[in-house]
Amino acid sequence: MIPVRGYKDCRVAVLGLGRSGLATARALVAGGATPLCWDDSPEGRARAEGEGFALLDPARPDAWDEIALLVVSPGIPHLYPRPNPVIAAAWEAGVPVDNDIGLFFRSFATPDWDSMDQIPKVVAVTGSNGKSTTSALIHHVLEAEGRATQLAGNIGRGVLDLDPAANGDVVVLELSSYQTDLARALTPDIAVFTNLSPDHLDRHGGLGGYFAAKRRLFTEGGPDRAVIGVDENEGRFLANVLAETPGDDRVIRISTQRKPSGAGWQVVARKGFLSEWRKGRQVASIDLRAVPGLPGEHNHQNACAAYAVARSLGLNPRRIEAAFHSFAGLPHRSQRIGEKDGVVYVNDSKATNADSAAKSLQAFGRIRWIAGGLGKEGGLGPLLPHVGSVAKAYLIGHSARDFALELGADVPHEICETMDVAVARAGAEAEPGDTVLLAPAAASFDQYKDFEMRGADFTARVRSLIDPDAPQG
Repeated sequence: MIPVRGYKDCRVAVLGLGRSGLATARALVAGGATPLCWDDSPEGRARAEGEGFALLDPARPDAWDEIALLVVSPGIPHLYPRPNPVIAAAWEAGVPVDNDIGLFFRSFATPDWDSMDQIPKVVAVTGSNGKSTTSALIHHVLEAEGRATQLAGNIGRGVLDLDPAANGDVVVLELSSYQTDLARALTPDIAVFTNLSPDHLDRHGGLGGYFAAKRRLFTEGGPDRAVIGVDENEGRFLANVLAETPGDDRVIRISTQRKPSGAGWQVVARKGFLSEWRKGRQVASIDLRAVPGLPGEHNHQNACAAYAVARSLGLNPRRIEAAFHSFAGLPHRSQRIGEKDGVVYVNDSKATNADSAAKSLQAFGRIRWIAGGLGKEGGLGPLLPHVGSVAKAYLIGHSARDFALELGADVPHEICETMDVAVARAGAEAEPGDTVLLAPAAASFDQYKDFEMRGADFTARVRSLIDPDAPQG
């Protein structure tokens, strides 16, 4: 646990009592503060009371008396589409609002670091797609190298649940726009921007607000080094803002679409080969085509980002390459489930928007595509240029008929409604060499609690199809 510093003997309100909220309350107690908790759900309040935390009803007239800070969970909107009433009340009372990410950055470093041979570092990864795989890959490379490392944030543990830093520890954080948008302190040593595509636009008041939330990771605290994906205008803009000179190696530009140019530090992946360039010369390369855990161009971009971070931390290119080969990938992210009769089954349930699904469609050959769910603004528009490899689409969920209209006569498709029907139909019609791919291009909330549950359902049905006699569950 990371004890929260700076609020000893203070009363701190905590709004939202899920994983991060309860971890925040515990960390506040460890730092000598008194947390006062609230959640809209009776179940959340009961969990807090079960751990011995006091409740604070924000509707009480005296609720904000002597409150030093309000800490909110990332899922609670603070500005768009409209401020949560509790946050608006804190504004009126002049109470500062923060989240657990801000508290982490204010509390992680301690006087004990003065006696360490190697000062701990924080790597923070943000962007629209690839954050989780990039973060997990960095963590895996460091573990393979024998470095002390912890993984947290939007993946794995909550940030305040981390262990206090050890000598030379590297903390890798995956940070969503919900987390970077509100944090009052953002001071990573290395910050990564993977890419940008439209997502969460209602929460951020449009694409500009969404990018601004991501950009805060780089502009609020000023990382020592920034790894920037430059395949979109927003990334090129950000790299240009951060670099002082054309050859400023505090900025590492990564790309899967652009040839290396100029004197700066660049890591690019083209036609399956990753190459590192410095001062206009290639200094290292890796053949990514033989890395089973990183299929497709989108994963090659993730590899570029992880490679750049590892090189920034002083790791040797050949040792990074060896670690790539032992990376198994993450569940629900281009996860190979199995093969039967020459047909491969892949779970990319995390492809919850059209842009990420488009990247998945480009990673494989002839595809039997399972798509649908709760469609997002813009529908399938960004991926329609990439459906040439789709032999047939099997559409499920709330948006099945809307997706069918968008695909039209160009892509054979069938409305299956549910996962069991889609898997059965795709499996029955697939031919040797085909890939049955779950890449929904939609949220899961119409039929599932989250994308993990959707991916788990797909996985269970595929395994039953591959081996009907195997025990399920």
